[in-house]
Amino acid sequence: MTIANAVESFDVEIPINGGKGRSAVLPGRLGLPAPPTGLVVFAHGSGSSRHSPRNEAVAAVLHESWIGTLLFDLLTPQEATDRVNVFDIGLLAERLAAAIRFVAGLQQTRHLAIGLFGASTGAAAALVAAALEPRVKAVVSRGGRPDLAGRRLRAVRAPTLLVVGGAGTEVLDLNRRALAEIAADEKQLAVIPGATHLFEEPGTLDEAARLAAEWFARHLHAETEREGAR
Repeated sequence: MTIANAVESFDVEIPINGGKGRSAVLPGRLGLPAPPTGLVVFAHGSGSSRHSPRNEAVAAVLHESWIGTLLFDLLTPQEATDRVNVFDIGLLAERLAAAIRFVAGLQQTRHLAIGLFGASTGAAAALVAAALEPRVKAVVSRGGRPDLAGRRLRAVRAPTLLVVGGAGTEVLDLNRRALAEIAADEKQLAVIPGATHLFEEPGTLDEAARLAAEWFARHLHAETEREGAR
């Protein structure tokens, strides 16, 4: 019998200042199993929010591996009405960087190694943020568009896993090309047979979440232990 890990959840507000976006406060939800051995910040895809049921399902699986999660809105409600913002990878990456700074300053999470989980356009934003922020120790893309990170892929050093549905041939090809550009020593493409880019087929999202949990556990647990020993 499997007993779910106890998870403490907090509503948080992430301050955003300057850059491409105006000053704002973005709402989020921090979930921490006891004890957490890493923290994953989520970057949802276009047209989604911190309430994405797919990301919430993945977060629940990460909690079972003792990994904390932060789901937050990358855009304000007003910004989200403009489709240009939804596809502005630079802006979304800035918001992720702000979230990373936020959790790095919290008492509950400052000692935790940080990973990024991105879907759709959020995957590109996660990779750009990873290229710019050395605190990111692992990245996972689910059905994402990592190719939209462009030249920043060559600066990504964090171990990167690209999870793609086998039924989405165009997205699969784009992920293969992006993988070749990523500079990380450890990188991998995982193809889930029969899955489309939304992973709506039975069992496919569960498999993607399992792969993500294994990747983050492998790369975040040891980093958190090293940080705690300092």
